[in-house]
Amino acid sequence: MSAPAPAVRAQALNGHTRISTQALTSLAKAAAAQALGVDGEDVRADWTDDDGLLALSLVTPISVPPLRTVASHPGRVAASGGSIWDRTVSAKAHILATVTELSGARLSRVDIRISGVRISEGGRVH
Repeated sequence: MSAPAPAVRAQALNGHTRISTQALTSLAKAAAAQALGVDGEDVRADWTDDDGLLALSLVTPISVPPLRTVASHPGRVAASGGSIWDRTVSAKAHILATVTELSGARLSRVDIRISGVRISEGGRVH
């Protein structure tokens, strides 16, 4: 007969845990790319101090359906999340939540500047 396994208690360890700026930047770029339907290498991310919190600034394109598709299927804009403005506002909240949840970093805000569009020929626009 075997004895039950001893309970393992998580305990805080002394020391520091830090996430590098490079790791935070990679995470922010991936979150933005996912939210806006573009490649991560097309996203530029910069960090600034905002009274002790991190402020994230992004410069990125956004994916959009071809104009001929929008002209022939006007409902596609609403189905894809709305206008570029609406999708960008929604992306801010998504990016802030994703970066905060995965890194534990406290962000004060996410600023996004759309630098262009990427035409999404097939599938859904993110």
